[in-house]
Amino acid sequence: MRPMSKTPGKTPRRTPARKPSANKLKDPVEVYCRIKPLGENEEESCVKIIDNDSKLLQLTAPKFSQAFKSGHRIETQHTFKHVYDENTTQKHLFDQVALPLVDDVLHGKNGLIFAYGITGSGKTHTMTGTPSDSGLLPRCLDVIFNSIAEYQTDTFIFKPDKNNGWEVQTEDEAKLDREMKHKEALLQAAATPSRRNGNISPEFSDAIRIPEERRIDNIDEDNGYAVFVSYIEIYNNFVYDLLDESPVDPICPKPPVSKNLREDGSHNMYISGVTEIEVKTTEEAYGVFLKGQKGRRVAQTVLNQESSRSHSVFAIKVVQAPLDPDGEQILQDCDQVAVSTLSLCDLAGSERTKRTNAGGDRLREAGNINSSLMALRTCIEILRENQSNYENGVSPKIVPYRDSKLTHLFKNFFDGEGKVRMVVCLNQSAEEYDESIHVMKFAELTQEVVVARPSSIKFETGLTPGRRRAHQMFREALAKVEETGGEVEKVAPAKPIHTMGTPFPPLLLSSADDSITLVTLLQYLQERMRRRQTLADDLARKQGIFRAQLQDFEKENGNTGSVINQLKSTVDEKDREIQRLERRLKAALHKNEMLQKTAAMYEQDKKELQYDLDDQKKRADKEKQEKLKLKTALKGAISQEKDKWEKECNKRVKDKELEMENKVWQQEEKLRQLKDIVQNMKSDGPVTRAQASNIAKADQRPATRSQIRQRAKSPPPVARKPPIRAKQHRRSKSSDCWIEHKPPCHLDTDTILQPFMKNKKTVSRPDQKDFKTTNATNYCLVDQEEDSSGEIATKIIKGDVYKTAGGGHSIQFTAIETLKERLQGNMETSPDRKRRASEDIDDSESSWTDTETRCTYGIEGKPGQDPAVTHTLPKRKRT
Repeated sequence: MRPMSKTPGKTPRRTPARKPSANKLKDPVEVYCRIKPLGENEEESCVKIIDNDSKLLQLTAPKFSQAFKSGHRIETQHTFKHVYDENTTQKHLFDQVALPLVDDVLHGKNGLIFAYGITGSGKTHTMTGTPSDSGLLPRCLDVIFNSIAEYQTDTFIFKPDKNNGWEVQTEDEAKLDREMKHKEALLQAAATPSRRNGNISPEFSDAIRIPEERRIDNIDEDNGYAVFVSYIEIYNNFVYDLLDESPVDPICPKPPVSKNLREDGSHNMYISGVTEIEVKTTEEAYGVFLKGQKGRRVAQTVLNQESSRSHSVFAIKVVQAPLDPDGEQILQDCDQVAVSTLSLCDLAGSERTKRTNAGGDRLREAGNINSSLMALRTCIEILRENQSNYENGVSPKIVPYRDSKLTHLFKNFFDGEGKVRMVVCLNQSAEEYDESIHVMKFAELTQEVVVARPSSIKFETGLTPGRRRAHQMFREALAKVEETGGEVEKVAPAKPIHTMGTPFPPLLLSSADDSITLVTLLQYLQERMRRRQTLADDLARKQGIFRAQLQDFEKENGNTGSVINQLKSTVDEKDREIQRLERRLKAALHKNEMLQKTAAMYEQDKKELQYDLDDQKKRADKEKQEKLKLKTALKGAISQEKDKWEKECNKRVKDKELEMENKVWQQEEKLRQLKDIVQNMKSDGPVTRAQASNIAKADQRPATRSQIRQRAKSPPPVARKPPIRAKQHRRSKSSDCWIEHKPPCHLDTDTILQPFMKNKKTVSRPDQKDFKTTNATNYCLVDQEEDSSGEIATKIIKGDVYKTAGGGHSIQFTAIETLKERLQGNMETSPDRKRRASEDIDDSESSWTDTETRCTYGIEGKPGQDPAVTHTLPKRKRT
């Protein structure tokens, strides 16, 4: 019996290196070709399938290609495992290419699928497809989960240790890890906004995906299975984890950290520290893929709108281990854990810088992509050369796997650790001929490489087959017994019996040389010993668990007495504490009651004060409103008074200006008359005394009637236009009709100058009917106001009436006439009237003799103009 570990199930196990079988069977790398349909702008095709078995492909060089210009062969033929035309469905391709690898991975074998081709040839579509027409990757997940749906273990039963090792945990340990994971998920959900449908991106969450319904039936039912996925990309020859959820500093973001490739003790290559997520359904696994797909580096180029700038590898790991003899839990033996990997690699498309016109980052990315593909081609060529040299007895060359991270990662597959298949995506457009011909040559070279055939994993546990189904039947029978209410101890079925295998084979020897019976017996005994050893190990493990639990129970029982005494003392102390707290509680209740009464009194006072405060606020608001109204009224009165005084001042200023202008004009008129008199006197003779006195008086006051008579013989003054003339009133025609708008408070004055309107209608408030019935063409508005001297001034505002397009009337004002009436008293108080009244008019001194003299003078007077203007005709010479 082997010794038990102190912590069963915690021994990490690294994936062992798989050795090729003894017969050295090898299989070639299978290469399949898929033709992409022509695009909308592509008309000429350079690809043709020329055989019925769809294995031979012919490429014809177009006239503008480099191969045609250089004189190479115009037509080339290439052979593949199978050629799929542009009408091939995703399901048909999956059934022939990927389904056998899914079968292998469920039986413990590794598998690798490459998608190779130039940029824009349909590699990503072949791998992922669309939600309605899934590619290879979603269909592989569907088949795997369809096959192991009821055989999956609980989460965290298998746990990776980040170093290509695996731990097998018990149910209790896995339960603790699940609780911790649930708490971390709740904290992360509280710190970040929720996402719809888990990790699935919004653009794919609402899409309806058609799942694959195929399944693998011949898997081992007595094993427990778990699926782990990881997603990495190789960008510029650096490995990055697309599922890394390290926190990002928003202030100083750092670029992602590259992962390192390492080799474990069994010489298996793995990515150190890569994130491996355990998934239970296809939706969960596909959601993880879409989450990593968002972080993959793509860019737009001349040849492709979304060109992949890195190689991506989506790895599906199937971890399986046998169940214990009871068929209930995973066998706690790490040496019995088997790990198989299905890697789906979407290679970045090869491209020429001459066609893409790339620069900067795109140029550097294209260089690294072409360099890694060239390293893959170099490794394939050396592998093919080593196979030829081995047949000829020549020592093999070293394969440069380390020249690229891509070849270094898949080194184990080419050394016989799994089956390798390549899907070459071909763009049949004639424009892509020069690039496609290189792809065809490399694909043909690849299928000449042979790799060792991997062997299936067999779990030599020696346990009874069918124990999972037997355990399920036992649980179902036990549930039925509990439902019926019978006595479980009497009628419950027993658990499955552990057998040592089939009965002994025949032991009789047919002859002395009968080695078959001995060999058969030897094999049977060896198988029986393995079964016995497995059962003994399981029994020892369970005994150790029981012994540890019993020791813990005895230790707890030994400490029970001391614990009880401590609990009694604690209870007594708690009782005393309770009594003390009860006394304090009574005192606090009494104090609380007094405080409540005081609070009620304060609350009453607060309400009364609040009422008083509200009344005072209302009164204050009312007074404030009254003050605002008074302030507004005062502002209006002040503004009105201010406008009134401004108008009055303007009127007085205008009157004063008019008066001063009249005085200036009078002085100029006097000077002119004096000048004329002097000139006439020089021509007629010497000046008499009377004329001199008249000249002197003319300098002091205006001319009177007596002065006019004395000047009868003098030449009349030349008439001059006064500086201010009143505007002449335009008399209306007899056919015009007027609307006279006169307010009810109008006062009729005795001014003789009144407008003459033959046809008029006087209204106090004009209406539309007044304009229609009278057919008025003119309008006047009569306004009266009091000037600064207390006299009434009448303004007549005239305008023309026009009909509008809407059927109404509009008025255009044309003139304003002002009529003023001055009383006699006011006229006598003016300075000119006083001066004129103080003068002594002596008619005796005037000479008003003949008719000729009286007719030589003319007096022109106007309202508001003082004094009058005198006009004199020139004196005629007598013959």
